[in-house]
Amino acid sequence: MSFELAMLAASCMLGLVQIVVASHAASFQRGYRWTASARDDGVPLLAGVAERLERSLRNFLETFPIFAAAVFLVHVLGRESALSAWGAGLYFLARLVYVPLYAFGVRLVRSLVWNVASVGIILLLLASAWPDL
Repeated sequence: MSFELAMLAASCMLGLVQIVVASHAASFQRGYRWTASARDDGVPLLAGVAERLERSLRNFLETFPIFAAAVFLVHVLGRESALSAWGAGLYFLARLVYVPLYAFGVRLVRSLVWNVASVGIILLLLASAWPDL
């Protein structure tokens, strides 16, 4: 398995962990009785860490499909390179760091780390489009 595909697999695991953690944080706030219900009533708003974990998850779900597509492009085109490895590694590591930064409400650094993940995706796309970089 290429490094890029390994980072994709690791990112899938990170996504699953984020789903579980955000879900449990929401359940702690809303109550497991509400979580187990049909949820026909309105959804109680989240606050604090649970709300930040939910937003972090939504952010991951916005960027992950683009990352996955970029990794598949690199792989299918046979353009794995140092550039694509850096891109995949940056994305995964930045997303891994992003979750606790968001959960604990760290503002500026969190935004910078988000940009690092975005640069990772850009590097993958560059590697897929220009193999000589």
